[in-house]
Amino acid sequence: MQALFMALFAAGIVAADQITKYLVVAHIPLAGQVEVLPGVVGLTYVRNYGAAFSSFQGMQWLFALIFILFTAAIVWEYRKRSMKFTTFEWWCIAAIYGGGLGNMIDRVRFGYVVDMIQTQFMDFPVFNVADCFISCGCIVLIAHLVFFNRAFWKEEKK
Repeated sequence: MQALFMALFAAGIVAADQITKYLVVAHIPLAGQVEVLPGVVGLTYVRNYGAAFSSFQGMQWLFALIFILFTAAIVWEYRKRSMKFTTFEWWCIAAIYGGGLGNMIDRVRFGYVVDMIQTQFMDFPVFNVADCFISCGCIVLIAHLVFFNRAFWKEEKK
């Protein structure tokens, strides 16, 4: 049952990501800007042909390979049921997966990822909803593994 709820959570992230991207593409011209909270955050429609900070541009095959390997690792670990991950950590993994799937959909459909969220209070690349879930999911997962799940780091004795 837990897997169903996590799959629904990931699907909700994909839906939120795809809806926001659709709305941006439909209502903001490419490179167009809309103020949301002046001086804090705005929307700027850009196309990202790479990964974070536009790195690895034109290497769509690499992103697809990483996503397939990540999917295989999740399925393997879940089926193995070693229970090294806590329930909370599985939720973090679902958030990362949902974000990754949202961006993978763009890569397959368009050959690029639609980005739109632009911070105005600091110089930072434009990003999207999927990126938020990937980044926050990774940060929280790593922090939880380091500080709260000591069992994860113990070797299994056979």
